[in-house]
Order: sequence, then structure tokens, then C-alpha cells
Amino acid sequence: MTTIDWNNLGFNYIKTPWRYRMYWKDGQWSKGELTEDSTLQISEASAALHYGQQCFEGLKAYRRKDGKINLFRVDENAKRLNRSATRLLMPTIPEETFIDAVKQVVKANEDFVPPYGTGATLYIRPLLIGVGDSIGVSPAPEYIFTVFCMPVGPYFKGGLTPTNFIVSEYDRAAPQGTGAAKVGGNYAASLLPGKDAHDHKYSDCIYLDPETHTKIEEVGSANFFGITKDNKFITPKSPSILPSITKYSLLYLAKERLGLEAIEGTVKIDELDQFAEAGACGTAAVISPIGGIQYKDNFHVFYSETEVGPVTKALYDELTGIQFGDKKAPEGWIFEVE
Repeated sequence: MTTIDWNNLGFNYIKTPWRYRMYWKDGQWSKGELTEDSTLQISEASAALHYGQQCFEGLKAYRRKDGKINLFRVDENAKRLNRSATRLLMPTIPEETFIDAVKQVVKANEDFVPPYGTGATLYIRPLLIGVGDSIGVSPAPEYIFTVFCMPVGPYFKGGLTPTNFIVSEYDRAAPQGTGAAKVGGNYAASLLPGKDAHDHKYSDCIYLDPETHTKIEEVGSANFFGITKDNKFITPKSPSILPSITKYSLLYLAKERLGLEAIEGTVKIDELDQFAEAGACGTAAVISPIGGIQYKDNFHVFYSETEVGPVTKALYDELTGIQFGDKKAPEGWIFEVE
């Protein structure tokens, strides 16, 4: 058994015993298997290193009150990885293989799934990279698919606390680019804008649409949502936004569980007055309430800079209740690790 202090985990890499590994060569995937080797041996000429031919996913395993383990909508992570792979001319992973790989890794590292009630989870990182000897700008001749995991603490220490964001002058993605794919290059490009935001004492930056710079697209590496004063849940729609599984789950829950009108549409940066509450959502953060947004010379405050709004709190409770097995899940959302 592990000796981890479950109540004081951060969001950091912790080496766990087992990971899954599978290799693509000569037009087909090898049989995947678990391994204790945490080091990837790859060619110095690998396309992942030179040309960014790689994509990844992020999801979590949740310990229930009865001790069993839940995965949340893992099939959607499989589909999204394959959309990213297709965009980068990489071989796809059969959906059932992806799900089985994740389950194997969680089961093999079961001692590292944090106990129920700690707020901590097991974070799972599937990764697909182009490798092999090829220095030209072309798809790699070989690929590695790996899945590893680590326990992580709750994103919020001390509860849901609103934080402030600033609108960036940088673009996160180009029109018709790779914004909707979960590829490393998108995140590398976000490091400088994120640092600028942190240097000015903001949690992160908000990106506007690259064509007109008038519409909100993403909040750092998360999706934006707002609750209007007339009880509508609105989140941006754009071909440049990463399609967040958390966001689409919240769209469903806002409508079906809270009775809100749920809309995926345009969110203009100069129309923030319509929102009573706002937040960012994603796998790591779940929901991060937005206290205020700095845009040019204007600082717009939503519900409060210190307290989470009631609808945001209700959505958070509904979503996490489903993930940890305390609330009834919509059909097909929960995969139990047996």
C-alpha cells in the first residue's frame, strides 16, 4: 500500500508502477501490454520532437463511497483522441482498445486511486506520438500509444473560489487550424500569454476569436461558460475551440437537471453584462468560477470576486456527484473499473 498524504496532493507528476504501451509499425498496431518502464526510448529524428506530431488526452478515475472506481465518459476521450490523430495524419486507436487500456492502467495502479472524500482523484494521461527515423516534414513511420496515471489533489484548496482573468492580445489558434485538436503545440503557444497573465496577478488569460477579436473562445486551457440573468447557460461555439467533455456534460446537466436553457453560441466580449455568473470548465479544474474579467481598461465583475454563484455551485455539485457515484448518472456516462 502507498503512504501518500491524500489530503495534501497537488497537481504534479507522481510515478506509479504501471503504464500501458502499444506500438504502430508497418501499418498496424502491436498487442498492447502493461509495463513498469516509465521511460520512452525514441529516435532523435522522431516527428513528435521536430514537427509536433503528437496528441494526448486527460481524464480521471474516481473512488466511490463503496470503494469501487468510476471512469467518466471515457468513450468520449477515445473519440476526441481519434479526431486529434486524424487531424495530424496519425493512426487512430480502436475505441474499445483505448477504453480497455485506461481500465487496465487504473486497475493495475488501484492503490493509487485516492480514497473517497478526500477530493483527490487519479489523473490519467493517454499519449500518442510519432516516432522513428524520418527527418522530412511528413507523417512518422512509427507511433507509440501510452497511458500513464498519477494521483492528484483537488483543483480547489478550500472550496470553489472565484479568480480573475485578463483578455489576451495573443491568439490561441488560427482559423481552420488545430484549435479543436488536443495537440501539444496549442499548449506550448499558450505558455507566454499565460505567464503574462500571471505576471499581472491574474489566474490566466482569456482568448478571443482569431478572426475578429470580438468573441470569447477559451479561458487558458479550459472552456468558458456564463449564466445569464434570465437563467440561460451559454458557452461559446467555434471551430477553434477544444470540444471539452466537461462542457458538453454541463450543457446537458444545465438543461436536464437544473432546468436552464442551454445554448452553445456566440459570447461577445463587450456583452458581459448579460451574465450573472461565469466560469471555466475542464477535466483538471472541473469548474473554476470567474470573479471578474479585465478587458482593455474595463474590469467586469460577475457574481462576486470572493463567493461562488448559486448556479455554478449547483452545476459543480451535480457533476462531481455523478463522477463520484453519489448522484444518478445519465445513461452511458459512467464506466466502472472491475
